[in-house]
Amino acid sequence: MTHRIDPLKAPMQDHKSALPRAVRLEQALDNAAGHLTTNHGLVLSDNHNSLKAGDRGPTLLEDFILREKITHFDHERIPERVVHARGAGAHGYFEVYGNEEALTRAAFLCTPRQRTPVFARFSTVAGSRGSADTVRDARGFAVKFYTEEGNYDLVGNNIPVFFIQDAIKFPDLVHALKPEPHHGMPQAASAHDTFWDFVTLMPESLHMLMWVMSDRGLPRSLRMMEGFGVHTFRFINARGASHFVKFHWKPLLGVHALLWDEAQAIAGQDPDFHRRDLWDAIERGDFPEWELGVQVVPEDDAPGLGLDLLDPTKLIPEEQVPVRRIGRMVLNRNPDNFFAETEQAAFHPGHLVPGIDFSNDPLLQGRLFSYTDTQLSRLGGPNFHELPINRSQCPMHNFQRDGLHRQDIGSGRVAYEPNTLDNGDEFRVDGRTFEPVGMTGFTSHAEPLASPKQRGRSASFEDHFSQARLFWISQSVHEQAHLVAAFQFELSKLSGSAIRQRMVDLLAWVDADLAEQVASPLGVGPPDRATAAAWPGFRDWPVAEGLVPSPALSMLPLRPMGIATRTVAMLISEGVHAASVAAMRQALAAERAYCTLVAPTLGDVTASDGSRLQPQATLTNTSSLMFDGVFLPAVATGPDDLCRHPMAQVFVAQAYQHGKTLAASGSGTQLLSLGSGLSRPAAGWLLQPSPGVVVSDADVLSVNFTAAFVAGLAQHRHWQRTEGQAPQQAA
Repeated sequence: MTHRIDPLKAPMQDHKSALPRAVRLEQALDNAAGHLTTNHGLVLSDNHNSLKAGDRGPTLLEDFILREKITHFDHERIPERVVHARGAGAHGYFEVYGNEEALTRAAFLCTPRQRTPVFARFSTVAGSRGSADTVRDARGFAVKFYTEEGNYDLVGNNIPVFFIQDAIKFPDLVHALKPEPHHGMPQAASAHDTFWDFVTLMPESLHMLMWVMSDRGLPRSLRMMEGFGVHTFRFINARGASHFVKFHWKPLLGVHALLWDEAQAIAGQDPDFHRRDLWDAIERGDFPEWELGVQVVPEDDAPGLGLDLLDPTKLIPEEQVPVRRIGRMVLNRNPDNFFAETEQAAFHPGHLVPGIDFSNDPLLQGRLFSYTDTQLSRLGGPNFHELPINRSQCPMHNFQRDGLHRQDIGSGRVAYEPNTLDNGDEFRVDGRTFEPVGMTGFTSHAEPLASPKQRGRSASFEDHFSQARLFWISQSVHEQAHLVAAFQFELSKLSGSAIRQRMVDLLAWVDADLAEQVASPLGVGPPDRATAAAWPGFRDWPVAEGLVPSPALSMLPLRPMGIATRTVAMLISEGVHAASVAAMRQALAAERAYCTLVAPTLGDVTASDGSRLQPQATLTNTSSLMFDGVFLPAVATGPDDLCRHPMAQVFVAQAYQHGKTLAASGSGTQLLSLGSGLSRPAAGWLLQPSPGVVVSDADVLSVNFTAAFVAGLAQHRHWQRTEGQAPQQAA
């Protein structure tokens, strides 16, 4: 809303009216009361839809209301990014497996095994640069390809859908998500009134909410999360034929997550957990890899999908259109300077190459304006493309000149085209157009546009519940429990019950049992679908019948995964069995996993054979939350001091509680029993007394022992240990 003008500060008489100007201002303000206006006082008829050519057409540049709103939003903060401020980046390369010229003429996708340099940046969305890595949030996943035809930016997230359908609502979404403006809290968190007030009034947000409240909002590592282009794009081949395409990044390490209380504790112990993990992996040569996958849909087949490809709140189930993996990205070099590279990297979904084009997704269309506008503010002017991290690695030639922070020195007298004073044969005049000689450049896909121009959305955008329900029924019982607990925690932080009630009423349209579980501890009434359906703007779209769970939507591995780059904490004290330490280290190294020695202090530990072991961490500066598994080797000489150390018992207890793989040999089984609560049988331990727990009474490790431990680590977690127990949420 515009600020109210003080009539006492306005001239008292306007020569165009018999009424004093102050009186007319008051009348105008009274007439506009309750209405949204532009910054210049124009009353808005629709603040939910950008101006398009038809209800499924592209957004029109003439939409000055959209441009004013987004321009103001883009320039609200300097120099930090408005969103995606906290990030980590790395250099690498991409190579395509085969020749994709049947689909696209993009050269980097048509030259097998040619390595195209890339720079990738991963980020949280809501938090400031100083926030923690492990907050519950979507993650940005942006890749800049330095191709021979120019830079191509694939700008997406680790979640395949978004909260809103039209870019005109993006400022509202982010304003609601960010700290509340009257007191600046909370930071990097969605558990507050304004966010849930907004999303409960926007049912289109429901699908994205399901993803963010799930384990996908708490990735174990940046190296272990998927990436998605979110929007529908086009592939255009040399004949001009168009196919719709959805982009996917599939991590070769699998997709894994933290638990909520782990994420909270890690944020305190190491707020740079994800950034450090990525940096360390690259430094030691464990280069992260993702495969680029595509879902390709011929344009004629799009209407039969049962969803609208232009709707960014929808995905194409992988069982309906399989993801075909066409290439791989390897990140193999850390930045030399964080500010110059990671911080100054400027991504833009409008940075395309021939063979890739847009769809009319109204969220994507708005982003095309927003990203350039943001870079002008954040990086100081129109020449951000000349910064080394953003500079194209192919020849660049145009007649743009000057501006802030210009680095190139243009020579000659000509700054326009066509011309005869610079290079006479550079351009030829062909009728009313000027075409490059001997080149085939980027051309937008030709498609008919509908009329009339209007603000509105296609009716095909109105199903807000079917895919949210598909996501819910596709989760394992443990993932469903985490999702319920996340909703309960977030909604419990609200100051009143009205918004909580709206949310559980809305969830009833997804699943009655889900809504009842979420509502049970919140002090609200029973979920009521009818109440939700009565809200202004609600579309009573029936949830699709006969939905079949999609395994691809669950984070449970679809195939066995190795343990490469997993980390194991080995708790040691004086007299630790040297051969056991060596055997476990060797077994893990053979699988490209790593072992960290943890002791009460950082002083050297004398092993049973007299050798000296150097701990890398202590029981007070780390915890089992930071590791994928724990090994408790036997103490062969002297008492096992760890059994009397309270923090050692906590270390083991947390690992057991979180379903992580544990192993203990000899006297180490006593500490395992104290920490996990497992009773030691009189007849001796079995090899596996509990899922994901490997034990042996012997000090010496057998091949079967280490093999069982490695197999347990490959499972990531062992949910059977907490069967029927909902995870605890930390307040």
